[in-house]
Amino acid sequence: MALHSGLSRSAVQRIWAANGLRPHRARTFKRSKGPHFEAKFWNVIGLYLYPPTCAIVLCCHEKNQCQALECTQPGMPLGQGHVATRTHDYY
Repeated sequence: MALHSGLSRSAVQRIWAANGLRPHRARTFKRSKGPHFEAKFWNVIGLYLYPPTCAIVLCCHEKNQCQALECTQPGMPLGQGHVATRTHDYY
C-alpha cells in the first residue's frame, strides 16, 4: 500500500491504526465463480493503483438481488488478539 500510494510505511500504519483498520488480519478470501471475475477484479485493483484525477474511489460489498441481513452463522468468540471469525454467506 505504501509503495503504490507514495506514503511511507509508518504513515500507512498510522492511518490504518487511527481508523481501526487491520487488513493484514483477514485470513480468507471468497473468490467469485463468475465467468468475468478476473477482468472485473483487475479493473477494481486498477482503480486503487491508478485512481482517476479529481475523483474518489469507493468500494462496497454487493450481492446481486439480495439484501444481506445477517451472516448464516454467528462468529466464534475468541480471546483478545485473535482474528474474529465470519462466514461468507448471508440470510
